Amino acid sequence: MAKAPEYRIPLEKFRADVSGRDFHNGPFIQRMREKVVYLPNVKLEQGTVTTLLEEKGTIKGVQYKTKSGEELKACAPLTIVCDGCFSNLRRTLCNPNVDVPSYFVGLILENFQLSHANYGHVFLADPLPLVFYPISSTEVRCLVDAPGQRVPFISNGEMSKYLKTVVSPQVPPEIHDPFIAAVDKGNIRTMSNRSMPAAPHPTLGALLMSDAFNVRNALTDGGMTLALSDVVVLCNFLKPLHNFNDASTLCKYLESLYTLRKPVASTLNIVPDAFYKVFSASPDQVRIEMRQACFDYLSLGGVYSTGPISLLAGLIKSSTIQSCLSFFSLCLSMVSDDYYCLSHHSNGCGSVPD
Repeated sequence: MAKAPEYRIPLEKFRADVSGRDFHNGPFIQRMREKVVYLPNVKLEQGTVTTLLEEKGTIKGVQYKTKSGEELKACAPLTIVCDGCFSNLRRTLCNPNVDVPSYFVGLILENFQLSHANYGHVFLADPLPLVFYPISSTEVRCLVDAPGQRVPFISNGEMSKYLKTVVSPQVPPEIHDPFIAAVDKGNIRTMSNRSMPAAPHPTLGALLMSDAFNVRNALTDGGMTLALSDVVVLCNFLKPLHNFNDASTLCKYLESLYTLRKPVASTLNIVPDAFYKVFSASPDQVRIEMRQACFDYLSLGGVYSTGPISLLAGLIKSSTIQSCLSFFSLCLSMVSDDYYCLSHHSNGCGSVPD
């Protein structure tokens, strides 16, 4: 049986309310809205924003459409644009260079629990990793990463066939039947796995945030972690201000915000992408050895896994130093393994001593 090491998020040095969570995204967002609406300084308006209102190079607010189809305008000295990775508003605020290397195929396995409760499970499949994680006491979400610019069609049964013939043979035996049941139920969703580096141009009266601003590989589900981190950074950053009406001064002040968010943002952008590329299957022998070496390194546990896991969880903010240390430790591990194998090979050893 293949090794199945457990990696815990190291929370011992943090407050008791710091923890990892998986959830249904829609209900989670809705609950946050319900909380916010009761604050005395918040007025909730619901609608679909269709465009930013611009006047002489300054964003004055938004135009939006209500459920009844009525077109309305909302104006403010600062408009925060955070309409997600599929943003239709970002083009005037940044230079979007969106890459779509693959697609995620989503399924929900019902009345099933994973072997390690409250853990996300990653399986190193071919060609790309499979991810399973609980989203309720009885439901497990499965994400199948399908490479290429096109995914099999769902409507004509092509997707179902792909999942059963290509993916299911690589699923562990205890997950196989619930996986097939989820495929047969037919509630299959697809979403492009997007990547977009941050490239803002400062705009008077507007601020671009979270996935509308910058998109990373979704393998480790770091999007909400970064979004909530951005909220904390932004709130603390805006607290000293009492006047938002000087658009030029405000714009200059907000430029520093992008630097303040970098310790968490750069970690959650770079590390998942690196893991994704390392753990993706490849016919290249060097890539194969690198994948195995990285897995073996993390399997050592202790300090060898807590550093990378802390980076993936967004717990370490001195990202550059820690990322470099983890990277060079892994490289040294790979080099020492190669040297060890070569030296034993040259000595004609038939077995490796303890």
